[in-house]
Amino acid sequence: MPNGVNCLEEFLMPLNVEAIRADFPILSRIMPSGKPLVYLDNAATTQKPRQVIKSMSDYYEQNNSNVHRAVHTLAGEATAAYEKSRDTIAEWFNVERNQVIYTSGTTEAINLVVHGWGRANLEKGDVVLVTEMEHHADIVPWQLIAKERGIEIRFVSVDPETYRLNMDEFEASVEEAKFVGCVHTSNVLGTRNPVEDIIKMAHERGNHGKGARVLIDCAQASPHERLDVTDLGADFVAVSGHKMCGPTGIGSLIVTSEVMDEMQPFMAGGDMIEDVFLDHSTFQTGPYRFEAGTPKIAEAIGWGAAIEWLSQFDMHEVHKHIHDLAAHTANEISKIPGIKVYGDHSDPSCSGVVSFLHESIHAEDLAHFLDLGGFAVRTGHHCAQPLMRKLGIIATNRASFYLYNTQEEADSFIAHLERVVGRLTR
Repeated sequence: MPNGVNCLEEFLMPLNVEAIRADFPILSRIMPSGKPLVYLDNAATTQKPRQVIKSMSDYYEQNNSNVHRAVHTLAGEATAAYEKSRDTIAEWFNVERNQVIYTSGTTEAINLVVHGWGRANLEKGDVVLVTEMEHHADIVPWQLIAKERGIEIRFVSVDPETYRLNMDEFEASVEEAKFVGCVHTSNVLGTRNPVEDIIKMAHERGNHGKGARVLIDCAQASPHERLDVTDLGADFVAVSGHKMCGPTGIGSLIVTSEVMDEMQPFMAGGDMIEDVFLDHSTFQTGPYRFEAGTPKIAEAIGWGAAIEWLSQFDMHEVHKHIHDLAAHTANEISKIPGIKVYGDHSDPSCSGVVSFLHESIHAEDLAHFLDLGGFAVRTGHHCAQPLMRKLGIIATNRASFYLYNTQEEADSFIAHLERVVGRLTR
């Protein structure tokens, strides 16, 4: 509950990485190359502790039933577990439970904003202001609705030298914006944007002084930063469970109660209705109005278990751990001839993401040689092609760290990358 005592923070454990790793069965895997797995693709999805896996297995083995629909014992147990996870999520983000709309992840959450709020509130000529740093999920849906409604999309540029948003440009543009969308932390650069300032300016000066609505994409922030969404003050916050040790296929759009009343249903069907007649229907209130059909029950339960697991740790310590690994890695690999690192890893607010590229080795070829060493990294445009074009490239390799990664893994990655580059360029 907002402004209340958060029981999830009462007993925090020190960050014992070896003890943490024992909770992740996959981290002991030996890869086909005979090398131990070093998982460095955490910005794409994190691994799942056995507690999360068990919570989902227990549901299927003991309580499997649909929710909100029946009075038998299994239905009651499933509904209670499903809604308990909503309570856990709300407490973690310091919001009321009726602000938490379950989605399949950040992408669906943003689409819900675009179609549920945008279609109900945007008119021809209205301005939506987003940034060049956005994931495609915060660009493409706006492009689709722009064609329907005649709205204008404007972009705040990224400085390719500092890897930061042009805030002077934002200030000059925000007054005409009716809606502002901004990524909290870049999945390519690791840059943490000044979202607090962005929200404040949008609310005070946006929409010609009447205030713009604001969406913050927190997919890359929530794994390592304890987000107080009430204090943050955004109208919409989108998060994904699978990036914070939960299962895939579950996430949330967190919405203020006032703004939720401005939205219309995005999907219609069972469970989101109040009454259905042949000529009209009425809908439930709160988050249930946006949760049509049989929900992802096991996934919601698993996400709740993931948050309970994460609640053991001080997230400031988690952030420092992953930032230190990323900063060390970025510094060392930048010394390898031909390697360029993207992002300012000297900034302590930077995430655990390290994007890099070799001047003559194709990113995909390099990734294959890293994989032969057991190192799992991401390769490609990272669903951020406009940002890639601003940087003058089409793809990068990306290593991304999380709380279960070790200094030894970082050092072995650096050494292996140096050997691979040396062999391919001699």
